[in-house]
Amino acid sequence: KDVEAECLAYERKIQGAGGIDLQVLGIGADGHIAFCEPGSSLAGRTGPVALHPRTIADNARFFADPGEVPRRALSMGVGTILEAKVCLILASGQKKASIWAAAVEGSVTSQVTASALQLHPFTIALCDEPAASELRNRDYYRHVQRETGDEGLLPASLFEGT
Repeated sequence: KDVEAECLAYERKIQGAGGIDLQVLGIGADGHIAFCEPGSSLAGRTGPVALHPRTIADNARFFADPGEVPRRALSMGVGTILEAKVCLILASGQKKASIWAAAVEGSVTSQVTASALQLHPFTIALCDEPAASELRNRDYYRHVQRETGDEGLLPASLFEGT
């Protein structure tokens, strides 16, 4: 009933637990993480959000009736997410290639909230070959994999259903 109090309590629970050790994230078709839609503050805390029409459409597959898809949600803010000790972001499929490239190699911007993870000191970004297809620096990333002994990207089957 008191959304602000609930969000503040959630933030306090995170702090009380000593923070988040591993924050696991997917990337939305518009580059959002959690439900931090384009235009969300990169310093934002947990709070209520209005879901973007594209997010609503993307999530309709989880509901028998499209009218049941929530239009609003409570979400961790980007600022809260960036306080995690380690962030892991995953992407799969050709449909994520353009936004994955924007998040990984583009400018840090509130229009692609996943791009804020570039500022995190320990972010692991994992994707399959189709999602990596638009990365400008693929050759360099493959070089790093070879030099560090991490050969190849993870198999697409690992990401089925994400």
